[in-house]
Amino acid sequence: MNKFVAAVVLAVSLLSAGMVFAQATSLQTPDEKLSYMLGMDIGSFLKEVPREIDFEIFIQGVQDTYKGEKTLLTEEEALKIKQDFVKEMQAEAIKKMNEAKDKNKKDGEAFLAENKKKKGVITTASGLQYEVLKKGTGASPKIDDTVKVHYAGTLIDGKEFDSSYKRGEPVTFPLNGVIPGWSEGLQLMKVGGKSRLVIPSNLAYGEQGAGQQIPPNSVLIFEVELLGIENPMPDLE
Repeated sequence: MNKFVAAVVLAVSLLSAGMVFAQATSLQTPDEKLSYMLGMDIGSFLKEVPREIDFEIFIQGVQDTYKGEKTLLTEEEALKIKQDFVKEMQAEAIKKMNEAKDKNKKDGEAFLAENKKKKGVITTASGLQYEVLKKGTGASPKIDDTVKVHYAGTLIDGKEFDSSYKRGEPVTFPLNGVIPGWSEGLQLMKVGGKSRLVIPSNLAYGEQGAGQQIPPNSVLIFEVELLGIENPMPDLE
């Protein structure tokens, strides 16, 4: 048994016996830093558990299992509790997701209805709303073109989820490879122009959302500068 494992076992034993440790104010040794990191990981997990944790029993479970002593639950009982808990967590996650979907849908519809009334805002047949902030003088891209843009994206509450400006580098992408709101909105612009696109969720990431940054049924707002068209497709007309 190495020193670190021995220290963990000792700490668990002392905690189980009801002893109180002084709060550390700094971390000096590698073992102290590793110990604190493990505590942070466990704490982060437990923080998300929708139940009250009895830490004395929790520590007893760690101690009994580590030392190979007889546990208060059989492996079969522990597995059943784990499976039931996972189902409970999944049901809770689905409930929260559905609540978020409903709220975001209502909030998004209300935002679109108000934004539509603003001077200079044009609503297309698809529901996309756009406002020309600066008129361009160049060509307009076609769906098969690749464009170069600078942009900043926010949710309707103003939270920014992405920005090429902050990264300090514009982005190049094919118009037929992005969300429908971008594909349509960029074709309405001319090179050198800047527009504000307000994209309904069905033209963005829909009910699925996108990662942690874009919740389900989110209306997205982009300020986009069309810097150029890379190798534009020839006009066949």
